[in-house]
Amino acid sequence: MSRPQMLKLPDVLTEIGMSRAAFYRMRARGQAPRLIKLPNGQLRVRRTDLDNWLASYEEAA
Repeated sequence: MSRPQMLKLPDVLTEIGMSRAAFYRMRARGQAPRLIKLPNGQLRVRRTDLDNWLASYEEAA
């Protein structure tokens, strides 16, 4: 069984076309995909979490 793909925050921001500031505003409102903080302080997003988050906004549009 393979581990889920983990994306770096800059990769996520590039994929969704959003600035870091806008992403953190969404995160503060609870509207961003779930972030995972690694022991070294870096942030990651699971590919499945990002895909599910994008799908939820597709349905709402």
